[in-house]
Amino acid sequence: MDRATFACSTAFFRDYNSSSQGAFSLPGGHVDFIEKVESFTYSDFFRDYLIPNHPCIFSAKFTEDWGSRRSWVTWDGKPNFDHLLQKFGEAVVPVANCDVKEYNSNPKEQLPFKEYINYWKEYIKNDYRSSRGCLYLKDWHLSRAFPVQDVYTTPVYFSSDWLNEYWDALAVDDYRFVYMGPKGSWTPFHADVFRSYSWSANICGRKKWLLYPAGQEEYLKDHHGNLPFDVTAPILQDGSVYPRYNQSQPPVEIVQEAGEIVFIPSGWHHQVYNLEDTISINHNWVNGCNVAIMWCFLQDELAAVQREINEWKDPIDDLHLQCQLIMKSCTGIDYKEFYNFLKIIAENRISVLEKGLDDEASAKNTPKAAISTLGMLHAVFDLKRTAKVLTSLSANEDFKKLDLTSLSPPPEALLHHLKAAIDTALL
Repeated sequence: MDRATFACSTAFFRDYNSSSQGAFSLPGGHVDFIEKVESFTYSDFFRDYLIPNHPCIFSAKFTEDWGSRRSWVTWDGKPNFDHLLQKFGEAVVPVANCDVKEYNSNPKEQLPFKEYINYWKEYIKNDYRSSRGCLYLKDWHLSRAFPVQDVYTTPVYFSSDWLNEYWDALAVDDYRFVYMGPKGSWTPFHADVFRSYSWSANICGRKKWLLYPAGQEEYLKDHHGNLPFDVTAPILQDGSVYPRYNQSQPPVEIVQEAGEIVFIPSGWHHQVYNLEDTISINHNWVNGCNVAIMWCFLQDELAAVQREINEWKDPIDDLHLQCQLIMKSCTGIDYKEFYNFLKIIAENRISVLEKGLDDEASAKNTPKAAISTLGMLHAVFDLKRTAKVLTSLSANEDFKKLDLTSLSPPPEALLHHLKAAIDTALL
């Protein structure tokens, strides 16, 4: 991060209110297309897309050196089933049925990868019909299962990735996925986990995206407050069911070609269709630009749980603990883990600022090496944003009701260390 970008981001977030994220709509519905790798810098992306929370499309030039673009695709741009079976045939993968709606999503099952590929080949042969329905391989943690494969390299623009930095440190999960599906497979209307950013690269095939800027989803709720499963369904035109639909803006529509990367902003709801047989690589990620949005989302989720429980007639012991448990089961994180998330992010940056990197660490693909690559000012920016959210978390009444004695260091001590590191770095 250069000094001009640091100054710009500091000024923007000084007066930023994460609850007003819906204000960041897209002027004229236009989505920028980034053509040239050599003329587009990290600071350009940070300033023009991360901070204002705007989508963009990266050309296929940004992925042309990926191993998957060479070996996963046949000469005519189709999935290379033979190669994929050779590499991953014995893996077990999550597969959704796009033809079935279950609790506002598509039900999933675990299948051997070779069985899914055989299904896909038969599906194509039968003119994209099957008694099994339209099956879509989704949310496959391939990079965790096969870490040494030459598949792709995360572009530098997406390298400030706190979600995967944290879950890699725990060595239990990640938010890096592979999707593979036939023409006609699709993903219903949703926003990404924790209201994170996402990027999605087409290895082959084409996708159509329907994007709604953050806040527009409020106009798409039915009279019970529920979002639609399919935002194109005719029933949305029925004002007695969707009373505010006529106030919504038309979606921003993107057609993504093979090799291109789409950047989806934080909190933007979307629906996605595979227009051809398609393979894509997708990451969800959070950083200093949208961590406050993540924190607002968690507060909203807890409030929703509390409202639901308050409707129960029987009193509940340790109500605040039960609410945290339910929230974690629904979202994947509770307030104490969110604190630990902020702690890991802060400590990695404090370490780089205070100690630098030794030669061995700098040569490895580690979080601290990535932090160092983005520069000291980026680490300071990250710490300033972490301090802002940590201050809000520490003052939160629901957080203060929890047993915080297990947190090490205590929130007050971490916040003090964090602010001291910022002050020292800026001397």
